Amino acid sequence: MKLSKNKSFKAIVRPFWESNPIHIQMLGICSALAVTVQMKTALVMALSMTFVVSTSSLVVSLIRKWIPANIRIIVELAIVSTLVIIIDEFLRAFFYDISKQLSVFVGLIITNCIVLGRTEAFALSNPPHLAWLDGVGNGFGYGFVLILVSFFREFLGSGKVFGIQVIPKSIYVAGYEDSGFMLLAPAAFIIIGLLVWLQKSVSARKD
Repeated sequence: MKLSKNKSFKAIVRPFWESNPIHIQMLGICSALAVTVQMKTALVMALSMTFVVSTSSLVVSLIRKWIPANIRIIVELAIVSTLVIIIDEFLRAFFYDISKQLSVFVGLIITNCIVLGRTEAFALSNPPHLAWLDGVGNGFGYGFVLILVSFFREFLGSGKVFGIQVIPKSIYVAGYEDSGFMLLAPAAFIIIGLLVWLQKSVSARKD
């Protein structure tokens, strides 16, 4: 029982730092560059990814014994595609403006290496509850980096947080200017690079 609890805890906690899908495994970098200009889009993308990766891992784990080995990738893609379509239609119906801002990147979750990586490497060989927790953990780990990167980009690039102006206009009159560079893709690369450096430094000290 204790061993099972440890596995469950590790499955959901390790992706935050030790095996984060973005700054450790270097997966999902494209969306991390494209949707982190604003925190709203980053949050919606993070929630969408968490839903897809956790639910697909759960479904694959539930039917793993009945999936023929030679077509397992096709089955996984069919499951992921169905979930992505559900998310895309939901966003178009209830959050149309954000859906337009995310553009094709919600649809590209289908080909995201994080989703296929977890279904192929973990869900196919683990029980449903662990597969689901692993998916949730990786989704949250992915979302953690997206929110962190988008915070710095939006705050330093436009003086806003979640679209709310937090740097007073009076400061702009006094001579302060936003850093337009933070709204460009290279800024996201730099922030992710700093996260990689921080993680490696902390890990080296622990070792």
